[in-house]
Amino acid sequence: MPDKSSNLDAKIDRVARECIAVRMRLLNRVITNIYDTALRPLGVKVSQLNVLVAAAKLQLARPQDVCRILQLDSSTLSRNLERMKSRGWIQIVPGADARTQSFRLTSAGRRLLERALPAWERAQGRACELLGENGLGGLSAAAGSFNT
Repeated sequence: MPDKSSNLDAKIDRVARECIAVRMRLLNRVITNIYDTALRPLGVKVSQLNVLVAAAKLQLARPQDVCRILQLDSSTLSRNLERMKSRGWIQIVPGADARTQSFRLTSAGRRLLERALPAWERAQGRACELLGENGLGGLSAAAGSFNT
């Protein structure tokens, strides 16, 4: 009869060696850190910057649209919106339905985006170097397979 513990150990070793989910989480932390470090002097995180960019693109952003575009859950977006509102970067726009309050970029938010672009460009260059051409191609192909 085969030794079940050695079979389990082999499977555990395979998960430790090959798990794509773990590698993606690690890569996400490394890449996010590159952007957050570059943006830190401006007091904004890359996750917030992307919400601001979405608001700038949409002009009047509905939370459910931003969540869909950025693949965020509503509680994460809500926390970020509160912080950005308190800093004057976004403005809540009351609508007919009080449950879904749209928001827009303020002039302070637009100025922040202008100031953040050089830092974002440096971080983008660093992330591109880290991932290399093959990594960027694979990332683009994988991300493009989602309907956002």
